[in-house]
Amino acid sequence: MVALGDMLGASTPQLVRKLARHLKLNKYTVWRWRMLVFSIIGNSGVAANFSGIIEVDETYQRESRKGSREWVRLFADPKNTPKPPRPRWKDFTTQGLKMMRGLSRSRLPILTVVDRGGSRLFRRLPNRKSVTVERVLKPLVPRDAVLCSDGDNGYKDLAAARCLKHFVVGSKPGTRVAAGCYHIQNVNSLHARYGKFIEPVRGPATKHLNGYIRWLEVRIAGVRPAEIVRAS
Repeated sequence: MVALGDMLGASTPQLVRKLARHLKLNKYTVWRWRMLVFSIIGNSGVAANFSGIIEVDETYQRESRKGSREWVRLFADPKNTPKPPRPRWKDFTTQGLKMMRGLSRSRLPILTVVDRGGSRLFRRLPNRKSVTVERVLKPLVPRDAVLCSDGDNGYKDLAAARCLKHFVVGSKPGTRVAAGCYHIQNVNSLHARYGKFIEPVRGPATKHLNGYIRWLEVRIAGVRPAEIVRAS
Protein backbone atom coordinates (compact mmCIF):
# COMPACT_ATOMS: atom_id res chain seq x y z
CA MET A 1 0.00 0.00 0.00
CA VAL A 2 2.95 2.33 0.66
CA ALA A 3 4.25 1.74 -2.87
CA LEU A 4 0.79 2.39 -4.32
CA GLY A 5 0.48 5.57 -2.27
CA ASP A 6 3.82 6.74 -3.63
CA MET A 7 2.66 6.13 -7.22
CA LEU A 8 -0.63 8.00 -6.86
CA GLY A 9 -0.30 10.31 -3.89
CA ALA A 10 3.25 11.65 -3.93
CA SER A 11 3.87 14.92 -5.74
CA THR A 12 6.92 13.31 -7.35
CA PRO A 13 6.87 9.48 -7.35
CA GLN A 14 10.15 7.85 -6.38
CA LEU A 15 12.15 5.71 -8.78
CA VAL A 16 12.05 1.98 -8.17
CA ARG A 17 15.54 1.73 -6.67
CA LYS A 18 15.02 4.66 -4.31
CA LEU A 19 11.64 3.38 -3.16
CA ALA A 20 13.09 -0.10 -2.64
CA ARG A 21 15.80 1.35 -0.39
CA HIS A 22 13.20 3.33 1.53
CA LEU A 23 11.03 0.23 2.08
CA LYS A 24 14.08 -2.05 2.59
CA LEU A 25 12.91 -4.37 -0.17
CA ASN A 26 14.50 -5.85 -3.25
CA LYS A 27 14.18 -3.54 -6.24
CA TYR A 28 12.65 -6.36 -8.32
CA THR A 29 9.87 -6.76 -5.74
CA VAL A 30 8.97 -3.07 -6.06
CA TRP A 31 9.21 -3.34 -9.85
CA ARG A 32 6.78 -6.28 -9.90
CA TRP A 33 4.37 -4.29 -7.73
CA ARG A 34 4.54 -1.43 -10.20
CA MET A 35 3.87 -3.72 -13.14
CA LEU A 36 0.88 -5.18 -11.25
CA VAL A 37 -0.53 -1.68 -10.77
CA PHE A 38 0.01 -1.02 -14.48
CA SER A 39 -2.03 -4.12 -15.34
CA ILE A 40 -4.86 -3.04 -13.03
CA ILE A 41 -5.14 0.56 -14.18
CA GLY A 42 -4.58 -0.47 -17.79
CA ASN A 43 -7.70 -2.65 -17.73
CA SER A 44 -9.88 -0.12 -15.97
CA GLY A 45 -10.49 1.96 -19.12
CA VAL A 46 -10.70 5.72 -19.56
CA ALA A 47 -14.09 7.34 -19.04
CA ALA A 48 -13.53 10.45 -21.15
CA ASN A 49 -16.53 12.17 -22.72
CA PHE A 50 -15.45 15.09 -24.86
CA SER A 51 -17.68 17.97 -25.87
CA GLY A 52 -17.59 21.63 -26.78
CA ILE A 53 -14.18 22.98 -27.78
CA ILE A 54 -11.77 20.07 -28.17
CA GLU A 55 -8.01 20.51 -28.52
CA VAL A 56 -5.89 17.77 -30.08
CA ASP A 57 -2.18 17.39 -30.77
CA GLU A 58 0.60 14.83 -30.44
CA THR A 59 3.67 14.58 -28.29
CA TYR A 60 6.50 12.12 -28.90
CA GLN A 61 8.47 9.64 -26.83
CA ARG A 62 11.80 8.24 -27.93
CA GLU A 63 11.73 4.49 -28.52
CA SER A 64 13.47 2.43 -25.85
CA ARG A 65 14.25 -1.27 -26.04
CA LYS A 66 15.34 -1.64 -22.43
CA GLY A 67 15.23 -5.21 -21.22
CA SER A 68 15.00 -6.72 -24.70
CA ARG A 69 18.53 -8.19 -24.46
CA GLU A 70 18.58 -8.32 -28.25
CA TRP A 71 22.21 -7.24 -28.47
CA VAL A 72 23.20 -9.71 -25.76
CA ARG A 73 21.63 -12.54 -27.75
CA LEU A 74 23.30 -11.30 -30.93
CA PHE A 75 26.77 -11.29 -29.34
CA ALA A 76 26.15 -14.73 -27.81
CA ASP A 77 24.95 -16.33 -31.06
CA PRO A 78 25.62 -14.02 -34.05
CA LYS A 79 24.96 -16.71 -36.65
CA ASN A 80 21.41 -17.58 -35.56
CA THR A 81 20.25 -14.22 -34.16
CA PRO A 82 18.87 -11.47 -36.39
CA LYS A 83 20.47 -8.07 -36.08
CA PRO A 84 18.40 -5.60 -33.98
CA PRO A 85 16.49 -2.95 -35.96
CA ARG A 86 18.70 -0.08 -34.83
CA PRO A 87 22.02 0.60 -33.01
CA ARG A 88 22.24 0.88 -29.26
CA TRP A 89 21.85 4.45 -28.05
CA LYS A 90 25.38 4.48 -26.66
CA ASP A 91 26.72 3.61 -30.12
CA PHE A 92 25.68 7.04 -31.36
CA THR A 93 28.29 8.45 -28.97
CA THR A 94 31.02 5.80 -28.96
CA GLN A 95 30.96 5.12 -32.70
CA GLY A 96 30.12 8.62 -33.90
CA LEU A 97 26.84 7.60 -35.53
CA LYS A 98 24.51 10.41 -36.53
CA MET A 99 21.06 10.73 -35.02
CA MET A 100 18.13 11.09 -37.41
CA ARG A 101 16.93 14.68 -37.19
CA GLY A 102 13.32 15.61 -36.45
CA LEU A 103 10.57 13.03 -36.33
CA SER A 104 11.61 9.51 -37.28
CA ARG A 105 10.65 5.90 -36.60
CA SER A 106 12.43 6.13 -33.25
CA ARG A 107 9.94 8.78 -32.09
CA LEU A 108 6.67 7.24 -30.94
CA PRO A 109 3.56 9.46 -31.30
CA ILE A 110 1.24 9.92 -28.32
CA LEU A 111 -2.09 11.56 -29.16
CA THR A 112 -3.44 13.95 -26.51
CA VAL A 113 -7.02 15.19 -26.39
CA VAL A 114 -8.49 17.73 -23.96
CA ASP A 115 -11.66 19.80 -23.83
CA ARG A 116 -12.50 22.93 -21.88
CA GLY A 117 -14.56 20.87 -19.44
CA GLY A 118 -11.45 19.08 -18.17
CA SER A 119 -11.71 15.72 -19.94
CA ARG A 120 -8.29 14.44 -20.94
CA LEU A 121 -6.92 11.48 -22.83
CA PHE A 122 -3.52 10.13 -23.83
CA ARG A 123 -3.41 7.50 -26.54
CA ARG A 124 -0.27 5.97 -28.00
CA LEU A 125 -0.50 5.68 -31.78
CA PRO A 126 1.10 2.93 -33.87
CA ASN A 127 2.25 5.49 -36.46
CA ARG A 128 1.87 9.11 -37.61
CA LYS A 129 -0.33 8.39 -40.64
CA SER A 130 -3.30 10.68 -41.13
CA VAL A 131 -5.69 7.76 -41.43
CA THR A 132 -4.53 6.46 -38.04
CA VAL A 133 -5.15 9.81 -36.34
CA GLU A 134 -8.56 10.11 -37.97
CA ARG A 135 -9.56 6.56 -36.98
CA VAL A 136 -8.61 7.06 -33.32
CA LEU A 137 -10.32 10.45 -32.98
CA LYS A 138 -13.54 9.58 -34.81
CA PRO A 139 -15.31 7.90 -31.85
CA LEU A 140 -14.03 10.55 -29.41
CA VAL A 141 -15.12 13.77 -31.13
CA PRO A 142 -18.90 14.39 -31.36
CA ARG A 143 -20.37 15.98 -34.46
CA ASP A 144 -21.34 19.20 -32.66
CA ALA A 145 -17.83 19.81 -31.28
CA VAL A 146 -15.39 22.53 -32.30
CA LEU A 147 -11.98 21.11 -33.14
CA CYS A 148 -8.73 23.02 -32.49
CA SER A 149 -5.47 21.60 -33.83
CA ASP A 150 -2.37 22.28 -35.86
CA GLY A 151 -2.35 21.76 -39.60
CA ASP A 152 -1.88 17.98 -39.57
CA ASN A 153 -3.84 16.29 -42.38
CA GLY A 154 -5.39 13.75 -40.02
CA TYR A 155 -7.24 16.51 -38.15
CA LYS A 156 -8.30 18.21 -41.37
CA ASP A 157 -9.63 14.93 -42.78
CA LEU A 158 -11.58 14.23 -39.59
CA ALA A 159 -13.13 17.70 -39.59
CA ALA A 160 -14.10 17.39 -43.26
CA ALA A 161 -15.56 13.88 -42.84
CA ARG A 162 -17.70 14.86 -39.83
CA CYS A 163 -18.47 18.44 -40.93
CA LEU A 164 -16.83 19.85 -37.81
CA LYS A 165 -16.04 23.49 -37.21
CA HIS A 166 -12.24 23.40 -37.29
CA PHE A 167 -9.72 26.03 -36.24
CA VAL A 168 -6.10 25.51 -37.28
CA VAL A 169 -3.53 27.32 -35.14
CA GLY A 170 0.20 27.74 -35.62
CA SER A 171 3.23 27.74 -33.36
CA LYS A 172 4.54 31.21 -34.16
CA PRO A 173 3.54 34.38 -32.28
CA GLY A 174 0.35 35.83 -33.70
CA THR A 175 -0.91 32.45 -34.98
CA ARG A 176 -1.40 30.58 -31.69
CA VAL A 177 -4.94 31.83 -31.09
CA ALA A 178 -7.75 31.96 -33.64
CA ALA A 179 -10.86 34.15 -33.31
CA GLY A 180 -9.80 35.22 -29.85
CA CYS A 181 -10.48 31.95 -28.00
CA TYR A 182 -9.54 28.95 -30.12
CA HIS A 183 -6.10 27.52 -29.31
CA ILE A 184 -4.31 24.34 -28.22
CA GLN A 185 -2.58 25.78 -25.17
CA ASN A 186 -4.35 23.38 -22.79
CA VAL A 187 -3.13 20.35 -24.68
CA ASN A 188 0.37 21.84 -24.89
CA SER A 189 0.27 22.25 -21.12
CA LEU A 190 -0.59 18.56 -20.90
CA HIS A 191 2.48 17.79 -23.02
CA ALA A 192 4.65 19.74 -20.59
CA ARG A 193 3.16 17.81 -17.70
CA TYR A 194 3.89 14.52 -19.46
CA GLY A 195 7.49 15.57 -20.09
CA LYS A 196 8.02 16.50 -16.44
CA PHE A 197 6.46 13.22 -15.31
CA ILE A 198 8.44 10.95 -17.62
CA GLU A 199 11.82 12.72 -17.38
CA PRO A 200 13.02 11.03 -14.14
CA VAL A 201 12.42 7.60 -15.68
CA ARG A 202 15.01 8.45 -18.37
CA GLY A 203 13.23 6.70 -21.20
CA PRO A 204 10.84 3.92 -20.15
CA ALA A 205 10.95 0.70 -22.13
CA THR A 206 8.55 1.01 -25.04
CA LYS A 207 6.83 -2.24 -24.05
CA HIS A 208 5.80 -0.54 -20.77
CA LEU A 209 5.00 2.89 -22.23
CA ASN A 210 1.22 2.38 -22.16
CA GLY A 211 1.46 1.67 -18.44
CA TYR A 212 3.30 4.93 -17.79
CA ILE A 213 0.80 6.87 -19.89
CA ARG A 214 -2.13 5.38 -17.99
CA TRP A 215 -0.31 6.02 -14.70
CA LEU A 216 -0.15 9.72 -15.52
CA GLU A 217 -3.82 9.72 -16.50
CA VAL A 218 -4.98 8.33 -13.16
CA ARG A 219 -2.69 10.76 -11.30
CA ILE A 220 -4.21 13.70 -13.18
CA ALA A 221 -7.71 12.31 -12.54
CA GLY A 222 -6.95 12.13 -8.81
CA VAL A 223 -7.62 8.40 -8.45
CA ARG A 224 -7.00 7.28 -4.88
CA PRO A 225 -5.01 4.18 -3.87
CA ALA A 226 -8.11 2.65 -2.26
CA GLU A 227 -9.92 2.74 -5.62
CA ILE A 228 -7.09 0.80 -7.25
CA VAL A 229 -7.17 -1.78 -4.43
CA ARG A 230 -10.94 -2.26 -4.92
CA ALA A 231 -10.45 -2.59 -8.68
CA SER A 232 -7.96 -5.39 -8.14
